[in-house]
Amino acid sequence: MALGIFKRFKAPSEEEEYLELEFPEPEERKRIPIVVEKLENLLDAERVQRRLREGFIVIARIRELRERDMETLKGVVNRIKKTCIAIGGDIAGIGEDYIIATPANATIVRKVIEPQLEKVSIQEISS
Repeated sequence: MALGIFKRFKAPSEEEEYLELEFPEPEERKRIPIVVEKLENLLDAERVQRRLREGFIVIARIRELRERDMETLKGVVNRIKKTCIAIGGDIAGIGEDYIIATPANATIVRKVIEPQLEKVSIQEISS
């Protein structure tokens, strides 16, 4: 008793028609270059400012300048900070030895994640 479940395959001479779908090309993720600099004087601040305007993220070591001349360091950081504000960027200290400055298309997250808050205790799982 044939239920018509199995049908003959189409003859090889018959061509099937396919509809070709157009998909947009995936956008490339824009990479933001990171530059590591060393701040020793006001000329270094100008180089960092130029890099920020070009779209680079700058991580700058300030330890030597901090140990040598605190007033110059304050002036250098203030110049970089004004540039960050002007271009819509961000600046933050990383410990005592580094600063990070970003252009407008990057931001610094200042949220501190407490390791104790991420751990799950056995009592929480069992209840």
